[in-house]
Amino acid sequence: MAEPLRFPSEAETPGMPALPQNVEAEAALLGALMIDNRLVEDVQLKLRSEHFHEPAHGRIYDAILKLVERNMIANPVTLRPMFEGDQALKDLGGPSYLAQLTGSGAALIGARDFAAQIYDLALLRALIGVGREMVEKAVDTSDDVDPKGQIEAAEVALYRVAEEGGEQGSMKSFGQATRVAVEQAERALNSGGHVSGVTTGLESVNAKMGGLHNSDLLILAGRPGMGKTSLATNMAYNAARRYMRDMEDGIPPEKSIGAPVAFFSLEMSADQLATRVLSEQSGISSENLRMGKISQADFRNLARAAQELENLPLYIDDTPGLTIAALRTRARRLKRQRGIGFIIVDYLQLLTGSGRGGEANRVQEISEISRGLKTLAKELSLPVLALSQLSRQVESREDKRPQLSDLRESGSIEQDADIVLFVFREEYYVAAREPKRPGEGDDAKIFEAHDQWMRDMDRVFGTCELLIAKQRHGATGRVRLKFESKITRFSDLAEEGYALPQE
Repeated sequence: MAEPLRFPSEAETPGMPALPQNVEAEAALLGALMIDNRLVEDVQLKLRSEHFHEPAHGRIYDAILKLVERNMIANPVTLRPMFEGDQALKDLGGPSYLAQLTGSGAALIGARDFAAQIYDLALLRALIGVGREMVEKAVDTSDDVDPKGQIEAAEVALYRVAEEGGEQGSMKSFGQATRVAVEQAERALNSGGHVSGVTTGLESVNAKMGGLHNSDLLILAGRPGMGKTSLATNMAYNAARRYMRDMEDGIPPEKSIGAPVAFFSLEMSADQLATRVLSEQSGISSENLRMGKISQADFRNLARAAQELENLPLYIDDTPGLTIAALRTRARRLKRQRGIGFIIVDYLQLLTGSGRGGEANRVQEISEISRGLKTLAKELSLPVLALSQLSRQVESREDKRPQLSDLRESGSIEQDADIVLFVFREEYYVAAREPKRPGEGDDAKIFEAHDQWMRDMDRVFGTCELLIAKQRHGATGRVRLKFESKITRFSDLAEEGYALPQE
């Protein structure tokens, strides 16, 4: 549950100008609510008792809400017994003050405007409180001071104030929800590829999933060596490049199927990820790039690719050991400053939770992390793709294709995820079981075994499967892709479109 906003009092701000307030508007609104209880429905979703500057007014407001919830009439007569012993109300004139509040029926006309002003002034007071707290902590120079922690805490507090202005409780009418659904359908129609979410850049994957949808948590899992990071990097580049191209073509951001991307890399450094993207776009293997084994022509291709990618809206955070709270803070900042529309986390098990403990609490910690990522996806209304390790039990099976039960350390990952994807490269396992190479004098069985292995390698070479093991919005299944391991690039497998019908 979100921590409530804290509003400072006059006593807490000595020497400062008076806090923003309008007690007269508070009194007028309370009078209007007591005259016409139906107005409560218009203001109670947004306005809370702590938004009133005068504490007694906040208590009167709460009392009105309680009576209305019980289907009782809330007026000065029914409220009077609830305030017989209220000292603060006595200072304002006692229970008769309730009757004074209803003295002006003119307040009925502007009740909603009064509520909006009370709310806005409360946000200003909350902002003052955050600023004062920031100053107090910043002047603290004790030994245990943590400037970075203070900055993150301040960002959380400021974001909470900013989000307070949003639609409370995410309550939407069916009409609003319908409009959103129609807009998504229009977006899919105009994309030409039936993509209603953020594009993956892979048509076969888009056709199966419709793109990456807002508020979804996607888990991309696989054993080491399967290409999880490569696929995530490809998707990040494809989404960012499509967004940049759409902006150049004058397409409004809300109609683009691309998105600025935030890539939280807890395993690889930013320059390593950049090398992968450059390798993919220049066609030069990342190994040759790192070792400088390139020709002048290769270098020209590299320079061209680097220039094209200079303004790519892809933001990489390679801070190691991030907590889920710090990641959410940074994601909110990037959403506010850069307008990101897609988040990638590589990988989930390298995040840490808020608790302290060893292996005994690891399952609980992973649950907190997966739940936090799902909450982040809903909060920022964008897709979050989290990479995940798989348990070693995959290796003990004859069929190495992953299953949902292989997700490592917690069943909550499967539960929280909207979509679970597995990367599986049979080539990896076939290559590892190469039999003895036949030589002169070897018998026919050795030649036959190696020939069979060669045929198996021809069948799986340069291909991989993306297994859709869970999908809330559609069917499960698999998509075959082409994978160029030297430049870590995934692409659509053209041969699939020309497959002969099965007899």
